[in-house]
Amino acid sequence: MKRMTPCPNCEGRNIYLNKKGVSGGGHAANYLPGLGGFMQFAKLYPAICRDCGLVRFFVDQSTQSKLDDSSKWERQ
Repeated sequence: MKRMTPCPNCEGRNIYLNKKGVSGGGHAANYLPGLGGFMQFAKLYPAICRDCGLVRFFVDQSTQSKLDDSSKWERQ
């Protein structure tokens, strides 16, 4: 996963990462369509800067590796 500090917004070093990851499902949206597994949504790992409040989202390497073959994502 990408290096978290310093914050690209304020140069702060108080970054908190959700290690468990979050995903859509139920009544929540599927934010990463086509990148999950069978009956499972791909997870996002949010990082929050305690100093300025900037929130960034990351995915793990297995999710990244599915991008090239997914019909739901287009490289820009």
